[in-house]
Amino acid sequence: MAYLVTGAAGFIGFHVALRLLQLGHDVVGFDDMNPYYDPALKRARVAELVAHRGFRMVEADLADRAAVEAVFSQPFAAVIHLAAQAGVRHGIDQPHVYAAANLTGFLHILEGCRHGRVPHLVYASSSSVYGSGQLPFSEHDAADHPLSLYAATKRANELMAHSYAHLFGLPATGLRFFTVDGPWGRPDMAIYKFTRALLADEPIVLFNHGAMSRDMTYIDDVVEAVIRVIDRPPTSVPVPDLATAAAPWRLYNVGNADPVDLMTLVATIEAATGRTAKTQHAPLAAGDAIATAADATDLFEAVGFRPATPLAEGVRRFVAWYRSYHGLPERPSRA
Repeated sequence: MAYLVTGAAGFIGFHVALRLLQLGHDVVGFDDMNPYYDPALKRARVAELVAHRGFRMVEADLADRAAVEAVFSQPFAAVIHLAAQAGVRHGIDQPHVYAAANLTGFLHILEGCRHGRVPHLVYASSSSVYGSGQLPFSEHDAADHPLSLYAATKRANELMAHSYAHLFGLPATGLRFFTVDGPWGRPDMAIYKFTRALLADEPIVLFNHGAMSRDMTYIDDVVEAVIRVIDRPPTSVPVPDLATAAAPWRLYNVGNADPVDLMTLVATIEAATGRTAKTQHAPLAAGDAIATAADATDLFEAVGFRPATPLAEGVRRFVAWYRSYHGLPERPSRA
């Protein structure tokens, strides 16, 4: 049976679908190609996937119930649900888009998995559910004070999945992704914006005046974690807590457990690009957390996952991809 990967034209979804294809599996991709960022990047990712035998792309909206039901007319070995309306700040101006994609869309996925008797639903949650909680963030801590609508929808997804696990026995694993970097990344992410600004000789905007840090994990490491989790559907536990349940439901942090402060990230991109950054300071943006840090102990104990790519190597690979994708010289002189 094939695997269904929603958000296959997105950053993480593309890489997960590609890895499954490389492993010899058939993959059905699902994405609406929305214009939150340049759809040309999404179509370029899909072109890479279509080149592989065994890939089929469905371009439709998760909020379209009939379209999702049609996809589930075939059986799936597992569903990897990575589609969502992303972005913390965008939700301030476009809240209804988040409700449609992240709530209604997720309900349609749950219903498809329920009626299609899918053996395992693996879905993307987010470190943003923790808000400004105590570091490092643990799945066993409460996550009930989200700072953005995006974070609230992701927390709602976790609770919705629990209800389906309890009512219908649907095995569901939520992955709380922390910051992910690497080739084919999203243009709204810091590493992409900083690289673009450096190579265009434009100032980098540093929110909270640069006093921020993020737990960053390279995309290949994140994909490895997802692949390992797919084959390990959760089971009920006799004494559940906030990360487990008396139903086949589980939450895992997917992070590096090694936060990077903003100025270190800038310096690392400077080294990879051969440029010196111009900076522009700004206050903390609404909905942003000042710092994130993952306690990824549970994921390591469950699947033996531990990130292996150093920040400098991940940034080097991203910058090389960025230059290639945008047709820029390999190594301009240092400004």
